[in-house]
Amino acid sequence: MPFRPASSRASLLTASLTALAVLGLGACDSGSDTGSAAAAGPSVIAPGKPGEGNRTLSAEDAEEQRADDDSPNSADVSYARMMVQHHTQALEMTDLVPERAESGRVKALAERISAAQGPEITAMKGWLKSHGEKETGGGHDHAAMPGMATEAQLATLRTAEGKAFDQLFLTLMITHHEGAITMATDVKSQGNNVQVEEMADDVVAQQTSEIARMRGML
Repeated sequence: MPFRPASSRASLLTASLTALAVLGLGACDSGSDTGSAAAAGPSVIAPGKPGEGNRTLSAEDAEEQRADDDSPNSADVSYARMMVQHHTQALEMTDLVPERAESGRVKALAERISAAQGPEITAMKGWLKSHGEKETGGGHDHAAMPGMATEAQLATLRTAEGKAFDQLFLTLMITHHEGAITMATDVKSQGNNVQVEEMADDVVAQQTSEIARMRGML
């Protein structure tokens, strides 16, 4: 092994220590970046206000925005417009009950549904007006709304009588209520307005109870 002077050996030792220090700093930086990414959490797609596109926010930013600002977004407006139409069809169905139903329980149920959903329609129309929104818009198709009865189903309901009417009414109304709950659940996760969320909570609570009652009547 060739002999190296002490000064040469010291220089090699210094270079090695310097390289190790640089590698260590790089590892720390990499760990710090990973930690920051993990801390940021998953991103959230936030619907924009009416006329605006969606935005991608961190979970933390989405929560802070909700706490600071509950101005309606496109999901809130769409929900109110669709639920007005959805409830309107439910009232069309309940209007048939007094003349065509046989069961007193079905008649009483229809009265409760009508008494609840009529005021809810008024409240949602009032909410839309107070926020400068039209009652219709967005090109919502009846068939695309969950739970809506088809024209053929409504035509059959209009001609049914007695027990046949009772069975069909309950079957269609259970599906109709399930669709309303789906819409209310969606807006609770996608909307931003507190009042709309409260209306959606009412829909979920009331219609869940009514579904259980109707299933017990089949």
